[in-house]
Amino acid sequence: MKNREIATVFAQMADLMEILGENPFRVNSYRKSSRTLEELTESVEELAATDRLMEIPGVGKGTAEKIREYLANGSIAAHQELLAKVPAGLPGLLAVPGLGPKTLAKLWKQAAVTTLEELKTALGDPARIQAVDGMGPKKARQLLDSLAFLESGTHRIRRDQAEALAARLMAALCKEPSAKKVQAAGSLRRGKETVGDIDLLCQAPPSAAQRIIADFTTASGVLRVLAGGDTKGSVLLEGDIQADLRVVGAKGFGAALMYFTGSKEHNVRLRELAVKRGLKLNEYGLFRGDKMVAGADEEGIYKSLGLPFVPPELREDRGELAAAAEGKLPALLELADIRGDLHMHTTASDGTNTIEEMVAACRARGYAYLAICDHSKSQVQAHGLDEARLARHVAEIRRVAKKHDDILVLAGVEVDIFKDGSLDFARSVLEKLDFVTASPHSALGQGAAEATARLITAIESGCVHCIGHPSGRLINARPGMELDIEAIAAAAAGHNVALEVNADPMRLDLRDIHVRAAIAAGAKIIINTDAHRTESLELMRYGVSNARRGWATRHDVINTYPHQKLLKWLHDRR
Repeated sequence: MKNREIATVFAQMADLMEILGENPFRVNSYRKSSRTLEELTESVEELAATDRLMEIPGVGKGTAEKIREYLANGSIAAHQELLAKVPAGLPGLLAVPGLGPKTLAKLWKQAAVTTLEELKTALGDPARIQAVDGMGPKKARQLLDSLAFLESGTHRIRRDQAEALAARLMAALCKEPSAKKVQAAGSLRRGKETVGDIDLLCQAPPSAAQRIIADFTTASGVLRVLAGGDTKGSVLLEGDIQADLRVVGAKGFGAALMYFTGSKEHNVRLRELAVKRGLKLNEYGLFRGDKMVAGADEEGIYKSLGLPFVPPELREDRGELAAAAEGKLPALLELADIRGDLHMHTTASDGTNTIEEMVAACRARGYAYLAICDHSKSQVQAHGLDEARLARHVAEIRRVAKKHDDILVLAGVEVDIFKDGSLDFARSVLEKLDFVTASPHSALGQGAAEATARLITAIESGCVHCIGHPSGRLINARPGMELDIEAIAAAAAGHNVALEVNADPMRLDLRDIHVRAAIAAGAKIIINTDAHRTESLELMRYGVSNARRGWATRHDVINTYPHQKLLKWLHDRR
């Protein structure tokens, strides 16, 4: 689908217009169109062909015309005109975490910064950088740190991006009737937040292997074939991501799946266990001498090693094999355990759907409850609610709630946590709400001590139920705040405040290791999608997977509670 391509163009148009100081209304309009297209599940090609583009929320006549223009020409004239108004290297600088269009415009106009090298030079020159409005030594240091973060990262993409690439390849393989199983392996199967390359396995007889490899190397999205043998293929995909396929027979499929799922460290531990039992484990099977003991499935291999099955998310050599040997592996949280979503947005702030539409979407998912948590007033760019608008919004939520006796609809807010830990609304305002998520959105360059104290202050306020996306990170874009998670979790546990696992694959915040630390400290977590449209409720699975990597069970997660237990927790919080 062209959805993502057009969304990227619209996002850049918004950035360029903001750099050039154009009408903020138009800037926000393009940003909203970009987000809508990014999250749209139906292809714009189909919508255009059936003259339904203007049914997309936020897409008017002008935007629809630009979508059609891109579909016809592969570009948009207005986009090219905007690009022509700025130096060629300028838009690329927006990839630097923490460098937004407004700051970039000042650096360009006041310090002649147009390239990455010029940015580095300017940031290292105190006199030059202080001539830029709003720039000082602290901001310069933050941007230098962001440059280091950007340049030090290996070439990895987010899990959801890797899934989309893998799905395209797997669809091509599944067309072959002899392909009995097609399975992703590697870090993608383990549910890691980023993926360096894509590993796929296909179970099929040897007679079909060459046809399957041919399907793989000619699949949609393949830019270049790196190798194509009798049972193995390797290709380069968009974004310079490598994908590898191995065709394996049924007898050894489980062993190959285990080997290529990893992690490397987990596999080393398994091989050590095998040696102690007089066995040999490799990608072809588990052997005693020349005789295969197990290999058709992973369960059989673990069983032959005297262990229960270890879920892929735990295979990181973080004590999972010792726990398995002692019968202490946790019964990991399942997606089916989730009974509600307690952080979502509506058209009242920067969401795409109405209260009624979000409620209907949650009912369709079988949820027992939900909380509407639109932004607070300091989030001006997100059309955050002031006290008067919040009061009217809450009244509307309660009106809608009364219409549904099969789902609990909570009136909430996502209130900003300021850098000193104070909140965007007074206690008297927050106490009138059913559910309060408090989140950091600004001053995300704070040091660990400041950031930790900031969140603990919010936790101790007495009017917060949940700390939303605690570090404020954006994967591959912004590192977020460094936190003393043990101290934060201890405070959360002591004040009966939950910590959010934000399920958006751009965030996954808390990260997996922080989930485990939080649980160990006695804190409860809540997994929320932070959905800004109904389709984004589907992101819950990423949050569940991330929590599983943190060894979470359903008993650790507030939104697995039945309706009445949730109400009791809310009451006790008061």
